[in-house]
Amino acid sequence: MGSWLTRRSNDLLPFDDVRQRLRAHAQHDGGLQQVPITQIIGSVGRYRDFDRAFLPRQQHTRNRWLNIDRAYYDDVHLPPIELYQLGETYFVKDGNHRVSVARERGQEFIDAYVIEAHAPAPIASVADLEAWIRHQDALDFLATTQLSQLRPAARVELTLPGQYEKLLEHIAVHRWYLGIERNREIPYHEAVASWYDRVYLPLVEIIRTSGALREFPHRTEADLYLWTIERHWYLRQAGVLAEDHPLDELIRDYAEEFSERPARRFAKAVRRTAQRVAMELSETAEAVEQSSAGFWELARYAGISDDGSVGD
Repeated sequence: MGSWLTRRSNDLLPFDDVRQRLRAHAQHDGGLQQVPITQIIGSVGRYRDFDRAFLPRQQHTRNRWLNIDRAYYDDVHLPPIELYQLGETYFVKDGNHRVSVARERGQEFIDAYVIEAHAPAPIASVADLEAWIRHQDALDFLATTQLSQLRPAARVELTLPGQYEKLLEHIAVHRWYLGIERNREIPYHEAVASWYDRVYLPLVEIIRTSGALREFPHRTEADLYLWTIERHWYLRQAGVLAEDHPLDELIRDYAEEFSERPARRFAKAVRRTAQRVAMELSETAEAVEQSSAGFWELARYAGISDDGSVGD
């Protein structure tokens, strides 16, 4: 829920991918260390089995997780895990379940044999690493699409890591539909230019006209483009939005509901609290009214008149 509200990815980072993107090829043995568990943010092979907090995502890991948890409970000595280190961040080579159990039990540090990988970029925090990944994603996106050459004025910038892959998927889908429309094989560069001119830029123009970006001070037009596309798809799949629903209305509704401006979020929280209190008061009043009605119905059955006297 926290990652959804902050629009941050909740996935573990895949070490091999991060290492390749950061050109971190040199390494040396760092020996046995005590490592802060909160700095472990990825895995070599199990990055799909756990989320960023190392909570299990797969049922097939349940028995192994419980066995390790039982070992902790019985005070059984477990061997150190094995980690790769990039700056001040760590990736599990062996011991994903031990990290998961230790973190769930509130443990702050864990013993680990560390292999230090050296990246050209300084990485002092998770934020630094994500910033470098984001930057590399942008470079890879531009290298793949050649958008800067096709449309020199184009500025497609995203603030969250891993999102440029979605833009490449949009281009691939657009290329497929374009081939059907024109009844021929579409060269990739033609699909990129068409996607930018016919899909991306028109939606960005609506975003600019709506002023919705003011509600997201630290985001970009490309961020809001992606969120709008995803929300449109989700609401259509849920059957609550028509295909021809005006996009400017959808964008304004999205900005109003998910605004990241502190004042707007505070006001929204106050309104929700007031609505909840009003609803609770209404339900209480209705319950009292029903209880009173039930009392007088019972009184009439017992022969008690409105003035409190008892009849025959």
